[in-house]
Amino acid sequence: MFANLLIILASSLVVIALFRRLQLPPVLGYLSVGLLVGPTALDWVNDSPDLPDLAELGVVFLLFSLGLEFSLPKMLKLRRVVFGLGSLQVLVSTAALGGLLYAFGMSANTAFLLGAGLSLSSTAIVSKELTSLGEIFSRHGQNAIGVLLFQDVVAVLLLTLVPVFAGSSDQAWYWALPVTLGKTVILFVGLLFASRFVLPRLFHEVAASRSAELFVLLALVIVLLTAWLTHLLGLSPALGAFLAGMLLGESHYRHQIEADIRPFRDILLGLFFVSIGMLIDLQLFVHDGFLILGLTLALMLIKGIVVATLVKLRGSDGETAWRSGLALAQGGEFCFALMAQMQLNSLIPPDIAAYLLAATFCSMLLTPLLLRAAPKIAAALHRKSNEEAELEQIAAQSAELHGHVVMCGYGRVGQSIGRFLRNENKHFVALDYDPERIQEAAKGNSSVHYGDARRGDLLRAIGLDRARLLVIAVDSTDVAMSVLEEARLITLDVPILVRTRDDSKLAELKAAGATEVVPELLESSLMLASHALIMLGLSEKTVQRRVDEVRHNRYHLLEGCFESTEPREGSGFPRENE
Repeated sequence: MFANLLIILASSLVVIALFRRLQLPPVLGYLSVGLLVGPTALDWVNDSPDLPDLAELGVVFLLFSLGLEFSLPKMLKLRRVVFGLGSLQVLVSTAALGGLLYAFGMSANTAFLLGAGLSLSSTAIVSKELTSLGEIFSRHGQNAIGVLLFQDVVAVLLLTLVPVFAGSSDQAWYWALPVTLGKTVILFVGLLFASRFVLPRLFHEVAASRSAELFVLLALVIVLLTAWLTHLLGLSPALGAFLAGMLLGESHYRHQIEADIRPFRDILLGLFFVSIGMLIDLQLFVHDGFLILGLTLALMLIKGIVVATLVKLRGSDGETAWRSGLALAQGGEFCFALMAQMQLNSLIPPDIAAYLLAATFCSMLLTPLLLRAAPKIAAALHRKSNEEAELEQIAAQSAELHGHVVMCGYGRVGQSIGRFLRNENKHFVALDYDPERIQEAAKGNSSVHYGDARRGDLLRAIGLDRARLLVIAVDSTDVAMSVLEEARLITLDVPILVRTRDDSKLAELKAAGATEVVPELLESSLMLASHALIMLGLSEKTVQRRVDEVRHNRYHLLEGCFESTEPREGSGFPRENE
């Protein structure tokens, strides 16, 4: 066990570092590690019964942290997506995939059971990638999460149906669904009671002790206990973890809990993806690569088109429909468990299962790249009339604006900037990707529009070429870079102020056309240093002069702080040898 973990972690360290250098998603790196160290390639890792259980904890922690981001009111708003879109997606995809398998000679029961398994998508990959891209609260992101939650319930049901179809179970299939849904309701009610009356007192007592160790232990106990209780009920542990996280998302301790479990989540989730990669026979790609490619494309096309069509029929615009379809086009990790059970019950030949598993793996492997290319793919597939109408409406509202401020991102930072601008009677137009935030902003009569600021046509619609200033206040530096590059294609005259977390990409942002870059870490360090100097007896005027000197010379300081230890002239705060 320890030797296997050492090999996996050491290999992941090298491969993930390489993938980050190549600007590729880490998920692909973990899947590649599993493929390479598995028994069909280098065979460095032996079969270990503990590894799958340990890896599954990664998905549990991921869903728990994802649940923390969703409040109960938000989930209640998603109930139509979960039960409406989710049920339709499973039924239609099952009919399409099962019918295709039946046409190729499978028995009806096996074909539709396997079709139902292939209709499920990867909760781990989609959730992680949407979170990293900052799209978890977008329209297509909420569609994807809602459907995935329903799929987790269906996954449990399908596992119970395998022995029924194999003739080794006493329970009829029509009893399985209401029993599973009943267990889910019981679980939700129990967790709701605990989150309202038990957990707040526990967290209050632990917080009062001011022990970081106790707080971490309590967070871990809640995650693992919830997963264990859900498992005892015969449900998916990840589903229970999500519900627990969602109910705790209303508490004051949400951010601290998320920070405490993040290290465990990331490492264990990496193990999960490695374990998925180890299940694939690499020899199949050598001998039947084109067949696997064809199966992969067929799977992703059918699922993507089904989801996009259903989302469109529900009244969404074309871009949201296609991006929802692209997010859910892959097969899921559950297919591996389902096909293993079907092989044990002699419902599917091993060679067919191997090809389908390889195709599912390839679809999962392509998903991170597909999600990153989704905006361009969606635009190419469908230029929607709704989008054009929205652009015309936004352009009409912004037509009279000249010399205004364009703001990309309307979170806490963007809202603070907006308040200052309103107090000085400066007009601004903001773009944000969170529909909940847009609704709240609309109540305050703010000129805030829903949309992706990386789209050049949207920036033109809000009058970027007529603006006096562009403020990029998004939290992601990569997104800020994309917005900056798109903005400079529209205009070279408008000054651009960019928010960034640290100075690591200062030079790149300046080279891309940023007029000013504000690193959050630098500004926070200046505030701390100034308060420290005032508390040490220096006058406010002296401290302000020092701060002004640092800000004036910050580019020299930032670019040279790791290059030389020699003091610079006019460098701000005094050094020990001055």
